[in-house]
Amino acid sequence: MVTMSPSRTIPSSEQDGFTLIELMIVMVVIGLLAAIAIPSYTNNVRNAKEAVLREDLRTMRGAIDSYTIDKQKAPQALDDLVQAGYLKVMPVDPFTRRSDTWVPAQSDVLSTIDQTDSGGISDLHSGAQMTAADGSSYNTW
Repeated sequence: MVTMSPSRTIPSSEQDGFTLIELMIVMVVIGLLAAIAIPSYTNNVRNAKEAVLREDLRTMRGAIDSYTIDKQKAPQALDDLVQAGYLKVMPVDPFTRRSDTWVPAQSDVLSTIDQTDSGGISDLHSGAQMTAADGSSYNTW
């Protein structure tokens, strides 16, 4: 035989769970927090991608310059930088998510006195057609 102490009461069915109003208030509060957090999150993701793009462009432009100075001619293709060991792999464009969308800029101008062959890649840009946070286009960076 199990006996219960008199201080314990079994909750009645009227006290079980939450009311519809309480649930609606919680859902509205969660919705408001999400409405505040999501734009901030997407803006931070965009800023991070822009920082990665700037760094990738700086690195690849440095590799182009180093290749041009060392070989005394500009690379004819971006793959030349990888094959010669100036880059381990072609970086992935953070906006297009592909490594083959970089747009090389060809130039016929000699960039060093010792350069023997004019022509080749002197610069490159992103292939993304989107607009940056500052209003410029990524393909002009």
